[in-house]
Amino acid sequence: MFLRQLAERLNVLAPLLGNHLWQSTVFAIVIGLLTLALRGNYARARYWLWLAASLKFLVPFSLLVDLGAYLGRSRTLVGTVSGFHVAVNEVTEPFSGASLPAAGLTSSISTSNQSHSFTLLLATAWLCGIVVIVAIWCSRWRKISAAKKDSLRLSEGRELDALRHIERVGRIQSGIEILLSSSSTEPGVVGIRRPVLLWPDGISKHLEDAHLEAVLTHEVWHVRYRDNLVAAIHMVVEAVFWFHPVVWWLGARLVEERERACDEAVLRMGSKPHVYAESILKTCEFCVESSLACVAGVTGADLKKRIVHIMSGRVSKRVGFAQKLVLVATGSILIATPVVLGLGNSSSRIFGGLQQANGATVQPFEVASIKPTRPGDDMRQLSMGHGKFTTRNQTAKDIIGFAFDIKSDSQLSGGPSWIDSEKFDIEAKEEASVAENLQKLPFEEQASQVRLMVQELLADRFKLKVRHQTKDLPIYALVVAKGGPKLTQTEVTGPEPRKRFVRMMGPGQLVGTDLGTDFLAHLLSGQPDVGRLVVDQTELKGSYDWTLKWSPDLPGTKATDANHANTDAPPPDSSGVSIFTALQEQLGLRLEPKKGPVDTIVIDSIEKPSEN
Repeated sequence: MFLRQLAERLNVLAPLLGNHLWQSTVFAIVIGLLTLALRGNYARARYWLWLAASLKFLVPFSLLVDLGAYLGRSRTLVGTVSGFHVAVNEVTEPFSGASLPAAGLTSSISTSNQSHSFTLLLATAWLCGIVVIVAIWCSRWRKISAAKKDSLRLSEGRELDALRHIERVGRIQSGIEILLSSSSTEPGVVGIRRPVLLWPDGISKHLEDAHLEAVLTHEVWHVRYRDNLVAAIHMVVEAVFWFHPVVWWLGARLVEERERACDEAVLRMGSKPHVYAESILKTCEFCVESSLACVAGVTGADLKKRIVHIMSGRVSKRVGFAQKLVLVATGSILIATPVVLGLGNSSSRIFGGLQQANGATVQPFEVASIKPTRPGDDMRQLSMGHGKFTTRNQTAKDIIGFAFDIKSDSQLSGGPSWIDSEKFDIEAKEEASVAENLQKLPFEEQASQVRLMVQELLADRFKLKVRHQTKDLPIYALVVAKGGPKLTQTEVTGPEPRKRFVRMMGPGQLVGTDLGTDFLAHLLSGQPDVGRLVVDQTELKGSYDWTLKWSPDLPGTKATDANHANTDAPPPDSSGVSIFTALQEQLGLRLEPKKGPVDTIVIDSIEKPSEN
């Protein structure tokens, strides 16, 4: 059950994960280029750069984009608007699924059983990889922990005297404890919060005082640089993203630069290169390397390269002003870019002349009148078209449901009780040029643009603030019934564009012309008799003409039209069947109950609008 829920979430998060991985990979490549520019400088500078590349895998750019959106709009509108994608998002998120249909809230869970099984397999493999890696590390840590437990604390001796001398000369106020271990593991720093030095028993007799001091100096600098903490952080990255080779490559770079940084520190404190090199070789002769990166020793990384670097006599330089300027500028660009994109996204959501691929722009309504519905008015209407958006006798909840393309009541939560009781009449008019451009778009795109405009109207006049939240909810999958579909393929009669529409000819009667099954699922989601989000899983392509008649449980329902509302509908021709039976008998389709992650809207705040 857990794996199935995880697979469902991965289906939704897959595009986000894909974006995060390629962005983090590009970030690591940029860091690699910067380290090449600093190859003649202190290794510590390169070490911090590699650490930044590692941390990037834990910090997606989308957080910075959200920060920019928050700064721009204070989260008035949060998340991607259904069926509408800003051009900037298509650049920063190539896996965003720009071809999703207008009913975008359902598209994230509209996956085939084959795709679901594949995702389940991937989720299982990913979890197994994490378990295997963590198990290996835990096994190694138990050995080190056992060696530490069996060690004796040194209170005197040449090792302790040398350590305290190094701390005084280097002005390092660490007060590290030394534990004498019977293990053959190399000298290493164990622990993060209170690190101790695990010193193998018997190695000191093979080291002269200068060698002993060089090895201890190396370990002291591991403590000062908090290398165990950095290694532990990257181990988390390796466990989560074990499948990504760049992560393991970054781990090797971190170990390489941390050891070189400590080598440089030892030489700066006065150790002679040949003495220091001999101390490392002697340690390797009598000890084995630590099995965990978070136990910093002295023999890590490519030993041959380290010895060559130590004996070369080359002096590394501090990072100069010009190099610091380049680093600061690069870091600022990498951080500022997603924030600016978030600001741009925010400004696009308040319709600052958002440019579409076909050249049309989306602008707020030119004028809008909002009034409480007159008592006794039983006429209900919610329509768009002819340059207008009109509601009559509609609650704020109904209007919000249209604006965010909500298919069922379970997708909207929060807000005061009046949003479901007090009703409003809205007359909103588009600018003539905007209306003309919208008429050139397919109906799904027209609806998406008008929804954006209504969202802005709600934010402006109702002071609406919302946020998105994913929940596991009951849904219906629209599938082909046994015996096959009974839909009529729409005929192409000429070069003129066909008129796509749907009409509700009263309660329990829907008529559709030139519509796909995705739009049928969209319509079914809004029917009180269904009561759940409906996801199209028929895999039927093309457009169809159809008529659906059923006996509704609720006597009243709203009129829906692709271009206008049919308010003078005749009484329904009751077929005496439920909508579920009617679907199967009349259209050859059926609704299959399921459960899946659904994008929901949570109302954080809303106010009653003032009349005008």
